[in-house]
Formats: sequence, structure tokens, C-alpha cells
Amino acid sequence: MSNLTREIENQIKGLKLKAQRQNVGVVTEIGDGVARIEGLSDVQSSELLDFGDGVFGLALNLEAYSVGAVIFGDFTKVKEGLGVKTTGRILEVPVGEALLGRVVDGLGQPVDGKSAIRAKDKYPVEKIAPGVIARQSVNTPLQTGIKAIDTMIPIGRGQRELIIGDRNTGKTTIAVDTIINQRDVICIYVAIGQKTSKIAQLVAKLEETGSLDHTVVVAAGSSDPATMQYIAPYSGTAMGEYFMDQGRDVLIIYDDLSKHAWAYRQMALLLRRPSGREAYPGDVFYLHSRLLERSARMNKENGNGSLTALPIIETQAGDLSAYIPTNVISITDGQIFLESDLFFAGIRPAINVGLSVSRVGGAAQNKAMKGVAGPLRLDLAQFRALQAFAQFSSDLDPATRSQIERGRRLTEVLKQPPYSPHAVEEQIVILWAATQGYLDEIEVDSVRDFEQKYIANLKLREKKLLGDIKDKKELDEKMVKELERATKAFVNIFAKFGKGAKKG
Repeated sequence: MSNLTREIENQIKGLKLKAQRQNVGVVTEIGDGVARIEGLSDVQSSELLDFGDGVFGLALNLEAYSVGAVIFGDFTKVKEGLGVKTTGRILEVPVGEALLGRVVDGLGQPVDGKSAIRAKDKYPVEKIAPGVIARQSVNTPLQTGIKAIDTMIPIGRGQRELIIGDRNTGKTTIAVDTIINQRDVICIYVAIGQKTSKIAQLVAKLEETGSLDHTVVVAAGSSDPATMQYIAPYSGTAMGEYFMDQGRDVLIIYDDLSKHAWAYRQMALLLRRPSGREAYPGDVFYLHSRLLERSARMNKENGNGSLTALPIIETQAGDLSAYIPTNVISITDGQIFLESDLFFAGIRPAINVGLSVSRVGGAAQNKAMKGVAGPLRLDLAQFRALQAFAQFSSDLDPATRSQIERGRRLTEVLKQPPYSPHAVEEQIVILWAATQGYLDEIEVDSVRDFEQKYIANLKLREKKLLGDIKDKKELDEKMVKELERATKAFVNIFAKFGKGAKKG
């Protein structure tokens, strides 16, 4: 070996040793899951840091003489004076089929007491959202099984539809119903800042309905550090992106992003970032926009998969104009607004149709659903306008009274108990019957009973008709005639034996 070659090798070794020395720092301050480190001269933003003893962190604040990092896991193991090494890589989580049916934390580690997860692949937690060229328009429905949503606020695969409302108005129930109604869609449920008992009840319900087999639950409970609550939605999205890249359809639910913003605010204040409105840091909009923009419907050249997001936001006293609600409303493609007054009045799901909207609209509906949705919207709008006069019904003209009575029955039809999603063809036939006036002579209190028996009767006697509606996705003239015949026959029987006919 020549002297020149030996000298070059020594120089390379020296540079490597120097780089290693530069990439080791010392913890100078620690508290509440946030550490301040000095000596990391070659660290990158969002780089994974190794604190030793299986504890990792993320470099977020790169300052002149120190680095502010958040710690994942047990931060009590980190003490002042501890050495910290850079890893040269960003945070990754395990992805793949092995995660289905499991409950994991924000780092993809199992928390359900079952065996270790042997995932072959890993995906970065943070990723740039797909560009416009890689996407295609949203045109395939994602059925929730909830009549009020599938007809008037349709959700398409690849859409971002916000579920918003006060506490205890049924937001999580809508999300769980949607998961239960999926069969060919992978579901990811991200629980942020919730009680562990509530997460356990939800997992038990999914297991009971057989929905856990196609679902991944990412749990960052209220007892977990703010750092784990912060990273959980991004980890869940990475897990969903893996399946989307395989050409599959994925549904992800963030429950809820209000608590995610609270966790981020806590982290930001501890990192000494400047606070703005309501003490949130200035980049709180970017916090959620870079998360939700990753939902997309990809074109054929990019796998044809989709990632549909249902973020949940909690309001205070129905205030839609608060900081975080307005931020997320401006990012999403529409919102489902749940109102406390409707909930306590027994109208459940408590959807305020006037304030709820889907910006995808009829593009995510089949022809049959569009056909029943049009008259339904019109009848409900007329009912809302005349509802104030309902108490003076004795003084109203027959046409107005008829509209009010129709609206009452439509409202009753749209009520739906939790965890009982309806198939598309079932929704179409009952709403068709209601908008065509077949329920006008049924007592309001008997509408729910009529609906159950009507659908059961069609399943028993008109299987072919229901199958045709499901397959053809439209109501042609022949099908309408068959539906008219079957509905008239059942209404006559129900009025005679079901004790549901209007009196007088």
C-alpha cells in the first residue's frame, strides 16, 4: 500500500471520527417529555435521536447552541448529562397486513397484550402529500350505512369529511358505524387523548361485529405523554398509505384532532416556541394540513388506491367559528355537524342538515341514491321552513299541513340506532317509499316499526328486486313499478294489522 493511499485512508477515518464526535450531544435540560440537548452540531430537523436504553426522540427545534427534542416512551429514563446520538434517519413505523386486527401505540408497538408484530416493511411517519397529477377525482362512494349521510352528505373514497360537534353528540358513533359497514376497505382508527376504558369498549364493539379483522387501532390515550398523542395521527396515516400504495381503499378516522392540537400546544410551549392565538403556536394550521392533505384518490398510474379521512373535532357550545374548528373546516372537503339540541330531542344521529355539507356531492352517489336524495332534501328543507308553524297546525291550509306531516315522517325515517348500518339498497327503498308519500298515512310513532317490517318483507319476498337495485345502482321504470306494487301491498297489510294507520 502506497503512502498516498494510506494517508487518504487516515484522512477518511479522521473525518468519520470527527463526524461521530459531532453527532453526539448531552442532555442539559429535561421535563415533561421535552429535552434540550447541546453538542449535536450535525442534526437534521425531524431526525430520530437515540437516548439509549430503548428510548428515542425527535429533533424539532434547531437553535444556535442547542436542540429541542421530544421524547417518545418513558422519558423518566432520560436524565441531565445523558449522551444522545443522531441516527441519520427519520421516524418510521411498521406497516402491512400484520397490523390488521391489532391495537398499537403511536410508534406501532403492540399494546393489546398479544404477540409481537412481525412487519416486513416500515414507512416514514412524515411524508409529502401526493401531488395533483398523481390524483384522480373522487367519484366512488364510501358507504357509511347511515341514511342521513349517504343520501344528503355523501362521502367519496379519497375525500376528507369532517365530523364536528359538541361533546357527547355521537361523533365517535358515526365513525364506528362507518367502520362496521366496510367490507372491502381497510380501516384505521386513531384514538387521541381518550380514556383507555373508552378505547377498550370501542375495540370490543369492533371485535363483536367482526370489524376488527380489517381494522388497525392506533391508541394514544389521555394517560400517554403529549408526544405520543402528537405522533399517533401521522403514524396511522403512514400505515394507511402502505395499503393505498398497494392499490387498496383505506378509511382513517382521527378521534379527535382537537386533543391533537392540545397535545401539540403543550409540546410547543415546553419547546419555548412563540405562542399566538389561544396560546397555539403559529404553525398549528400546518400541523393538520400536512396530515389531511395525505388523503387522496390515486390515479391508475399510481396504483388506483385511496385514503379517505374522517377527522373529528370537538366544539364548545356549538361554536364553529373557534380557532381549531375553522382551521380544519378550511382544510377538509365538507363537514357533518352534530347538534346538541337535536341529540337531546331524540333525533339521532343528530345531524344538522343545514350546516352540514359535502363538497364532493352527487359525484360520490349512484343514480338510485341521487334519485331519492333530491326529493328528500326538498321535503326536509320545506319542513324546516314550516316547522315553526307546526304548533298552529289546526289553522294551516291542507297543503302546508301535508308538508309538515311528510317532514315529520322523513325525520323519523332518518333516525337510526347506533351500530346498525343499512345496506345501500335498503336505504334506497325506504327513502323512496317515504318521499313518494307511502308513509303519509302511517302514524309517526309507527314509522320505525313500519321501516323494519317493510325491509324485512322485501328481503323475504323481493330478493331479486333488492339485488337488481344493488347491482344496477339505478331505479329504471320496470323496477319502480315492481317497487310500487310491493310497497302498496305492504302498506295495506301494515295499515290493517300493524296498528300504524293514521286515525281519523
